[in-house]
Amino acid sequence: MNNTENNKVLSFTLDVFHTIRELWWRFVDWVAVVSWPVLFIACVLGFVLLGPIGFGNVAAVFFWGSIATKILAGGKYKAELQAKAATTRADVEALERRLLEAQMAALQAQIEPHFLFNTLALIGQLIETNPAQAANIHAALIQYLRAAMPQMREKGGGKLGQQVDLSRAYLKIMQARMGDRLSVSVDLPEELNYAAFPSMMLQTLVENAIKHGLEPKLTGGYIAIRAMKLEQDLLVEVRDNGIGFDLHADDGIGLSNIRERLKMLYGSKAQLIVEAPADGGARVSIRLPYSDK
Repeated sequence: MNNTENNKVLSFTLDVFHTIRELWWRFVDWVAVVSWPVLFIACVLGFVLLGPIGFGNVAAVFFWGSIATKILAGGKYKAELQAKAATTRADVEALERRLLEAQMAALQAQIEPHFLFNTLALIGQLIETNPAQAANIHAALIQYLRAAMPQMREKGGGKLGQQVDLSRAYLKIMQARMGDRLSVSVDLPEELNYAAFPSMMLQTLVENAIKHGLEPKLTGGYIAIRAMKLEQDLLVEVRDNGIGFDLHADDGIGLSNIRERLKMLYGSKAQLIVEAPADGGARVSIRLPYSDK
């Protein structure tokens, strides 16, 4: 044979070898994870199907080879496969979490300049008509930015006290804009200041209460922030007496984002609760496992 024919034979031989090796490892993977009853049934079917057509020896090799592989390597190999699968799942979850945080950062980049520009425009208007009020809003804006900047760098973590400080500063600005139409109350026990709480979630609830509940209401109203510890959980709620909303309607971008972040960070251990109190308005709560670390 010439060199070309030799190369073809060699290539074909290598292809056959790789195919056999791949099939073998697939067989080992299957034997490692399959249960003993299923393996026994497969072996019996092998004898039933192959025996009558003269391949009883092949069925016997399959039977004894499966048993030997299961006994000698099954436990260890199954553990390795499970560990590999767990690592893959962890990698996927980490990628999903980073994607969600990137989406959250993009959302913040869209929302915060809008709020910032509106506040600066208001300060510009008040400088000539009400300098004292302009100075108050300017001070509140500085307080808001000082509270917000560290949280922008958080990778989903933060402390409840920080979140409340941010919302207080935001609400001071909104009180300056809305005047007597907005009253605020905050109930945060001292011991919950250092409770772990995802950044920007409380702020989203507060902004929703203002935008969808109180600003459209001619007489305005109140917004109340309350935090409490319930057994092993932390409950943070934002209540307003605004125009309320349809409980059967889909969540907006802010609430949908919170649901997704809670799912990514806590799985089924956390929840976003949306309620319409009998006396009007809305109450939106976040309940998640308590931690001060």
